[in-house]
Amino acid sequence: MDTIHKIGRRKTAVARIYLSEGKGNITVNKKDYKDYFTTSHLQYKVLQALNLTDNATAFDVKVNVFGGGITGQAEAIRLAISRALVELNAENRLILKPEGLLTRDPRMVERKKFGQKKARKKFQFSKR
Repeated sequence: MDTIHKIGRRKTAVARIYLSEGKGNITVNKKDYKDYFTTSHLQYKVLQALNLTDNATAFDVKVNVFGGGITGQAEAIRLAISRALVELNAENRLILKPEGLLTRDPRMVERKKFGQKKARKKFQFSKR
């Protein structure tokens, strides 16, 4: 098996992953994923696709991720790993699709409008 290269995005975070056969090592920006994502919730998000398809110890994953916050980065990695697993075996699609792991979350931060305090803050109401 060759190395599979996939990209995942979430908000402004972009994750490039390289999936290859191995023992289950996950490296994020040249650090172990447990050192990069300190909370168990974020670690679960990174491993979610691998655990659902029972591939947690079958592959090594190298990740380069930048942009956004730590949660967006974890979800971008999850999407990229899910896409790589589907390319590897089409049957994984039937497992990952109902969980929503193959859908790119399109929500972004709305920009601030001029003359207003925030993005959605309305103008001052005046009866006259």
